[in-house]
Amino acid sequence: MSGAPSSDPAAREVLEQAKKRGWVTIFQRAEQIKPCPIGQGGGCCRICGMGPCRLVGEVQTGVCGATESTVVARNFARMVAAGAAAHSDHGRALALLLQAVARGEIPHHRIADERKLRWVAELMGVPAEGRPVEQVAAEVASRAIEDFTRQRGELTYISRAPKKRQEVWRAAGVVPRGIDREISEMLHRTTIGTDQEAEHLLDQAVRVALGSGWGGSMLATDLSDILFGTPSPLPAEANLGVLRAEAVNVVVHGHEPLLPEALVQVLAEPELQAEARAAGAEGINLVGMCCTGNEALMRRGIPSAGNFLHQELAILTGAVDAMVVDVQCILEALAALAKQFHTRLITTSPKARITGAEHLELSEERALEVAREIIRRAIAAYRERREEVAIPPHKAALIAGFSHEYIEYMLGGRYRRSFWPLVDNIINGRLLGVAAVVGCNNPRIPQDSSSLYAIKELIANNVLVVTTGCTAVAAGKHGLLDPAMLELAGPGLREVCEAVGIGPVLHLGSCVDNSRVLTVLSALVATGGLGSDISDLPAVGLCPEWMSEKALEIGTYFAGSGATVLFGGVSPVSGSRAVVEIMTECWQARYGGRLEFVGDPAVLVSKAIETLHRKRQALGIDVQRQRVLFDMDSRRQLA
Repeated sequence: MSGAPSSDPAAREVLEQAKKRGWVTIFQRAEQIKPCPIGQGGGCCRICGMGPCRLVGEVQTGVCGATESTVVARNFARMVAAGAAAHSDHGRALALLLQAVARGEIPHHRIADERKLRWVAELMGVPAEGRPVEQVAAEVASRAIEDFTRQRGELTYISRAPKKRQEVWRAAGVVPRGIDREISEMLHRTTIGTDQEAEHLLDQAVRVALGSGWGGSMLATDLSDILFGTPSPLPAEANLGVLRAEAVNVVVHGHEPLLPEALVQVLAEPELQAEARAAGAEGINLVGMCCTGNEALMRRGIPSAGNFLHQELAILTGAVDAMVVDVQCILEALAALAKQFHTRLITTSPKARITGAEHLELSEERALEVAREIIRRAIAAYRERREEVAIPPHKAALIAGFSHEYIEYMLGGRYRRSFWPLVDNIINGRLLGVAAVVGCNNPRIPQDSSSLYAIKELIANNVLVVTTGCTAVAAGKHGLLDPAMLELAGPGLREVCEAVGIGPVLHLGSCVDNSRVLTVLSALVATGGLGSDISDLPAVGLCPEWMSEKALEIGTYFAGSGATVLFGGVSPVSGSRAVVEIMTECWQARYGGRLEFVGDPAVLVSKAIETLHRKRQALGIDVQRQRVLFDMDSRRQLA
């Protein structure tokens, strides 16, 4: 990585202070640790005790005889399975929570969105009319849990995809049965001496990913809305400047919504506020980080302190009294760093502990009790502050929380909810199409740089952008989620945004909420006018700064759903030309979508725009139609 490690001025300020004081962060570790070029491209196999086998140079097979394409496909498939397990486990936890709430086992919790519950019940074939909400919720939870354990048949939510897409999956034999079954089978197939044909392995990777995208992840999104409320636009702020020097600062970091919801519930309790003031603080300041931060941001307007690469930087400001975490994307380095400060690092999930951190296990039944204890530990830490507090003044205003339900309402109104205005403006050429710019931070790419470049170039070319996860936070930190940024949009996109009253970049939620994008794409197909399948739509996905297995799983379920998906950074399959061809040309022919890795951000965006033009041409809408005022003679000729 050359040049500045981050495009974020707040990050650069903290990193400069860290350098002066000799503190090491993920940015320095990325410089010191050079990636193995063989493993980076997927050409190193270590799934048995006869290796590891590095396929390079004259070494064309492993000890067992596994070829380059088998090894690379196997490594990629395992990464997809791990990403699917992470997102689907998130969904399972929410299904179990809904079940407990429906049974009355958590008295402090109620169903937040009964309308969404009844809509999901109808999709699942659960009778809802005239039944108590608790009975409906209990049956919906049971049906959701069955989707994880099902051994035969098809996932319930497959029916939400366009009919033509379902036929494509059935013809290819990749319709997921049970979410857990597909992940388990993928791990079995990739053990020593089992599935040894790259194309067959990668078809199962698609099946696993579809099980997450149209199963575990989509359930996670729907059940979160039912339990905690379906998001609608809220104003907030993002970046390290949301920390407050005179307050008790609690940073909530990870991915699941229960933790921030519990903290929000207890935050305003007079007793805790009084304890904070008695400690000399002006109050308690809850801020988010990463996707737990997105969950709190889109439902409660809680400000975000940053994305993945900000987690150490927040502690380095000296202002964080407690960083409380659950699962996924949490750096083990936080424990050692927190000990150099007064900061309490508190783990809360039974699935994830960190050596050196405090552990307060968050169960559904004790959520509020544990949340109060977290706040009290943060107040105690505030009393122990010894280091200088240096908070960068940078923060930006934003609007977050565009659920697919709100987008439909926003476009059509309360009584005529519809995606037709979006479809119509794609057809008439004001909009070139729609792009989802999503994904992670990666310290081997200057933080946020590729994502911001992609978003700015796309909106300048009249592409409406939706965003999730760490990329959404990047957009928020740099002002791109502020509707006032319309001067960056092309004239057609700007006209549409001004008419509807939105910005050119819409925050759809956390990384698990990429399932909302699937729902929007399916709704565009159902609206009519843009083909009969997701593969027909002028839509594209970009992941410019990926680093997580979850990103690969997301990209795979979008490619399997018919979308062109372009990743920045390095390719985990560059070690096999055959695998690259399978994931591009073969998948294009079989699924109508492709997964491609493009290192240069400019080429990445160019390919995305080319894809949108090609889709428009196939639909016959590539030529902008002139608007003509018909007089009576014209009308007679038309007749």
